[in-house]
Amino acid sequence: MEQKTLFVRAISQFSAVIATAAVLAGCTPPEPVRLGFLGGISGRVADLGIGGRNGAQLAVELRNAAGGIHGRQIELLVEDDQQNPELAQQAVARLIHLKVDAIVGPMTSAMAMATVPLVNRSQTLMVSPTATTPLLAGLDDHFFRVLAATTEYAQKSANYHFATQGSRRIAALIDLRNQSYSKTWLQDYRTAFEAAGGVISDTVSFSSGEDTQFSVLTERLLHSQPDGVLIVANSVDTALLAQQIRKRDAKINMYTAEWAATERLLELGGKAVEGMVIAQFLDRASQQPSYLAFHKTYVERFQQQPGFAGLTGFDAANVVLDALAARTDGQTLKQVVLARQKFAGAQSTILFDASGDAKRDAFMTTIRDGAFVRLQ
Repeated sequence: MEQKTLFVRAISQFSAVIATAAVLAGCTPPEPVRLGFLGGISGRVADLGIGGRNGAQLAVELRNAAGGIHGRQIELLVEDDQQNPELAQQAVARLIHLKVDAIVGPMTSAMAMATVPLVNRSQTLMVSPTATTPLLAGLDDHFFRVLAATTEYAQKSANYHFATQGSRRIAALIDLRNQSYSKTWLQDYRTAFEAAGGVISDTVSFSSGEDTQFSVLTERLLHSQPDGVLIVANSVDTALLAQQIRKRDAKINMYTAEWAATERLLELGGKAVEGMVIAQFLDRASQQPSYLAFHKTYVERFQQQPGFAGLTGFDAANVVLDALAARTDGQTLKQVVLARQKFAGAQSTILFDASGDAKRDAFMTTIRDGAFVRLQ
């Protein structure tokens, strides 16, 4: 009888433990939604990567404050690709292993070319804020982006430089460390500029790095006696080249691609970049309520200007988060985005085509009194 009593007591105690565990389990927060971010947040392109990461982080924080996705909080897993293809591949492999729902990034075309095969094999959606090489356009893959390919920016730039700026002989300099962007950008520019009647008098190439000799590059760039110089490089190198160019020619027209159009270009370039002309999509003077709200929140959170990288990082992350919220059982994120097509951006609507490429209006800007000013 005593043994039976002890047995009943043990069963009761076990049942109580199970019941307590069940209650505790019911109180345990659900697993978070995991979102990856890939970008160069160190090195010479850090302004781009940090802006993109901050924009994605802000989107995640605002979504978590609003309750997350179906009651689940979102966790952003950040990887630094250091603008190195091998490191980028390793970072994406880690994110895939951690079973992220999607990856925001990368921020440059070179890193996209290196990592797209990995996300295609794993069928992980990758939404880039700023990788715009046309080499990835029109493909049925898992790489999407919230910007148009570079062709529109290059053609618009060439036509403006010829018709409005009066340039007829352009010497171009491109960074081969991001050649899937820079080479195709210059190719599209050349096609439009020569069709208008202009000439590319020389093309100088280099690989961005700490040992870059900007004075030597400048001598080569000006050797063909152009009436304009075009720099297709990151903001740091563009600013340093502009300083060298202005030492030798105070009046020559200077142009650059949208890649360089970050606030870092203004900070480092100073007076040397005054008057530089750039095609871009971000209107920093926009008075749209959604942009003003985003801008105010971003500056308060990070104590710096968002620039185009912060804006597109925010937009790309929100595309993913909106798709996750709308996804039903059996749907992939790719299917959700393609079915919905239209997403709200902080400054303009993002409209995806059937291959995951988006379109935004481009316009010409110049640098005036240390700020980007819209020309058209």
